[in-house]
Amino acid sequence: MINRLLSVITLLVSLLSCSKPSEDLMIATAANVQYVMQDIKAEFEKESGKKIQIIVGSSGKLTTQIREGAPYDVFVSADEKYPNEIYKNGGSDDAPKVYATGTLVLWSKNLDSAQVNLEKLTDPEIHKIALADPKTAPYGLAAEQAIKKLGIYGPVKPKLVFGESIAQTTQYISSGAAEVGFTALSIVLSSELKGNGFYTVIDSTLHDPIAQAAILLKHSENSPKKAASEAFYHFLFSEKAKAIFSKYGYK
Repeated sequence: MINRLLSVITLLVSLLSCSKPSEDLMIATAANVQYVMQDIKAEFEKESGKKIQIIVGSSGKLTTQIREGAPYDVFVSADEKYPNEIYKNGGSDDAPKVYATGTLVLWSKNLDSAQVNLEKLTDPEIHKIALADPKTAPYGLAAEQAIKKLGIYGPVKPKLVFGESIAQTTQYISSGAAEVGFTALSIVLSSELKGNGFYTVIDSTLHDPIAQAAILLKHSENSPKKAASEAFYHFLFSEKAKAIFSKYGYK
């Protein structure tokens, strides 16, 4: 109940901070895409003259907010599951589309490169391993799958520290609350973190593909934001957007 109240308060604060809530596009954005979305936002605003508000969270939390009536226009998820759930429940007239495939990494700000690999996670000098909540964050689920497939889940389970989203998980690692953890390649390649610490790309055969999909949320025919929302949704699949995604390590 407390978490839900905090989520609602965060959403209300975000909405109240909008300069033109009736005109600005509200883009629900999975935490791993937040830095990419800032670049896409800048390009789209320059081309269209429309303003965008970006709301960041785990894909599961954002889906809950959409289900409860949050006035988002487009949902940029970290997987296909949540957008498909929204579509099946009537939240969109169009099925979601995959815009990119994400890459999972193991990252540490303080350990040396030799220690940043999956086999070292069982070492006694590593006390805390951060990952996003597998129940709501697709990158957390991928991390859990990789650990289990390697057969080390039992030994490392007491060390696991769960973040609400990939953003909070990255904060745990960056602050030193966890010596090492799983995050998105796009985050460690962002200007805020690029060159900090060491990371290892996780073999993609150890987990399900992180196919990330976006969905255009339902608008009434006379909605003032219908056309702009459609334009932004299509822009996500443009050549300009693809180049931005590639810069951040997406396939």
